Amino acid sequence: KTGTGKTIVTRYVLERLQRKAKDHGIALNTSYVNCRLVGTSYRVIADLCRTLGVDVPFTGLAVGEVLDRLRNALRTRNSAFLVVLDEIDALVKRSDDDSLLYELTRINESLSDGWIGLIGISNDLHFKDFLDPRVLSSLGEEELIFKPYSSEELHDILEERSKIAFQPRVLEEAALRLCAALAAGEHGDARRALDLLRVAGEIAERNRESRVLERHVREAQQKVEHDRVKEVLASLPLHSRVLLVSVLDLEKARSESSVTGDVYAVYRELCTAASVEPLTQRRVSGLLNELDIMGIVNARVVSFGRYGRTKKIRLGVEARAITASLGEDQLVKSLLSYAPRCLHKQQHLNA
Repeated sequence: KTGTGKTIVTRYVLERLQRKAKDHGIALNTSYVNCRLVGTSYRVIADLCRTLGVDVPFTGLAVGEVLDRLRNALRTRNSAFLVVLDEIDALVKRSDDDSLLYELTRINESLSDGWIGLIGISNDLHFKDFLDPRVLSSLGEEELIFKPYSSEELHDILEERSKIAFQPRVLEEAALRLCAALAAGEHGDARRALDLLRVAGEIAERNRESRVLERHVREAQQKVEHDRVKEVLASLPLHSRVLLVSVLDLEKARSESSVTGDVYAVYRELCTAASVEPLTQRRVSGLLNELDIMGIVNARVVSFGRYGRTKKIRLGVEARAITASLGEDQLVKSLLSYAPRCLHKQQHLNA
C-alpha cells in the first residue's frame, strides 16, 4: 500500500549506512531512482552511471553499451554500490521486460572487489509474479512488507505534525482522531491522513473559524477524495484509460462483477476501434493491479478450485467521475460512446 513509510525508511537506512561506512573507512556509493519518473531501463542505468561519475548521454546509446559503462565504473572504483529502485514494478510492467533486473543482479559475477546491491520498493504485493524465475533466483531477495498504519499509529504521526502546523489549542482532539480513523479505515495511508488534516485546517481558516473541528474533517474528506480521483484519472496512461472504459462498459451491461477475461475481451475490441495495438493479457492484468492499488477499481481474487483463479473486477469510483475526467481526451471520448459488439453478443446469448 501507499503511504506506509517504505521510501522514507529506505532513505533513512541509506543515510545511516553512509555514516557507518564513513566511520569505518569503507567506500560506499548509493543511488536512489524512482522508476516511474525515470521511465525506461536506459535512463535508470544512465542515472546509476552518473552517480558513479560516468557521463552518459540522455539518449543515443544501446542499453548494452550503457551497462558496460556501469560495469567498468564499478570495477574501477572497487566499492560497494547500493541501488534503490523505487516503484520498481512500473519499470517491469511498462515494458513487460525484466532483463534490466537480471543484468543488475548478475553484475557481481564480473566484479572481484566491489559489489552492487539492490533494494526494490513496490506498492504491488504481486509484483514478483511478473518476474522471470531466473531473475527471482538471481535476486536471492529478502522481502519486507510494510503493513498499513493503524488508527493509533496515524494519530501519533498527526499529533507530532500538528504541533508544527497549528497554534496551541486550535486543533480539536476529536478532529485529530477522526482524521486518523478515516485514513486507517481506507488504506492506513499516512499521506492520506496528513492531507485530510491539512485541508481541514484550510477549510476552517477560509471560514474564519478559530478551531479545527470534526465537521471540517468531514468536509475535507469529500474534497480530498474528489481531487484525488480527478488527479489520478487525469494522469493515467492511454492503455489504463481504455481498460477503465472497458470496466465501465461491463458495469453498464451487467450488475455483477466482471472477470478478467471479459474485461480483456472488451479492452481488445476498444483498442481495435481506436486503432491502438492492444497489450497482452498479462500486461493488462498488471494494469488492473495498478488501478486496484489506486482505488479506481476493486479487484478481488476468486478461486475456482482445480479450475484455477481469476479476478472479479468492479469500479471503485463513481461512473460519472470517470466519464467526466476521461471525456477530456478525444480518443477516449469516442470510446465512451462506442458500444462493444462482444457485449451485445453475450447479452444475446444470455437471452
